[in-house]
Amino acid sequence: MRAIFLVDNGSLRPQATHSLRRVAAALSEQVGDTVQAASLLHSNKIPAEAVDGVPAITLGPAAERSAEAGATEIIVLPYFFGPSQALTGYLPERMAALQARFPQVKVRVAQPLVDERGGNDLRLAALLADHVRAQLPDRQAARVALVDHGSPLPEVTAVRNRLAGQLSALLADDVHCVAAASMERREGDAYRFNEPLLEHLLDTPEFSASGDVVLAMLFLSPGRHAGEGGDIAEICAAAEQRHPGLRVRPTALVGEHPAIVDILATRLRQALDGERFLLEMPAQPPNA
Repeated sequence: MRAIFLVDNGSLRPQATHSLRRVAAALSEQVGDTVQAASLLHSNKIPAEAVDGVPAITLGPAAERSAEAGATEIIVLPYFFGPSQALTGYLPERMAALQARFPQVKVRVAQPLVDERGGNDLRLAALLADHVRAQLPDRQAARVALVDHGSPLPEVTAVRNRLAGQLSALLADDVHCVAAASMERREGDAYRFNEPLLEHLLDTPEFSASGDVVLAMLFLSPGRHAGEGGDIAEICAAAEQRHPGLRVRPTALVGEHPAIVDILATRLRQALDGERFLLEMPAQPPNA
C-alpha cells in the first residue's frame, strides 16, 4: 500500500492551504491516484473553519497515520523549486522518526520542480513567460525582474538564476531585459549570492526609470510574502514612492498556472519508476 503526499513548507495563511489542496486535487485527477496535500510545518495551526472545516495537515503525523493504516511506501512530492534545507535537512529527520516507529515503511522523495541535473526542462520557464506576457504593457517593452524568497543555500539561488536565464531566452525581444533578485537574505558575506535584493534592483538606473517593471513572481502560493499586502507588495510600493513614474506589475504566482500540474506529474512518475528522485530511505529489515 502506497501513500502519496504533495508537500510544501507550510504557512499560517489559509490561502496557502487552499492553493496546495487545489493543486493536489488536480494532480490526483491527472495521475489517477490519490495525492494528499500536506505541509512540513505550520499549517496545522490554521483554524479548521478557515480551511473549509477540514483541518490542514502536516506530513509527519499524516505519514504516521498512513503507516498505521497499512502503508508500506511513502512518496513525498516536493512543492518546492529547488533542494531547500527543508528537503535536505528537516524532511529526512522527520521521516527517520517515522521509520523508527514503522521500520517496514520505505520513503522516497521526488525531485523538486527544478531538477538541476535532470535535463533542460523549459516548462517552468515557459509558465513564467506566460505570466510575464499577461502583464506586458501594450506599446512598449518592459523590464522584467524575477524574484524569489531568497535562500541560505547557493543551490537554491542557482535555480533562480537558471530560470532567469531561461526566461530571458524565451521572452527574447518582447522585453528590454530580465534580471534575477531575491526578496530577502541573511546577513553576512556568506549569503551575498542572494543579491541583488529586489529593493536594491528597483533602485538601479535600469529599473528605477519611469515605466513598467514586470515582476515575475517565483512563488508557488499566496502567503505573508507573496500574498495580498505581503512583503513583496510593500517592497514594490516603497520603490514606487522613491521613484515617481515607476510602475511595478506583479505576475500571478507559479502555482496558479495549470501547467504546474504537468511538471509535478513528471516528477511523481520519475520517483515512482525509480528514474529520478532526491532521496530514498529503504525499509528496515525485521529486527534490524
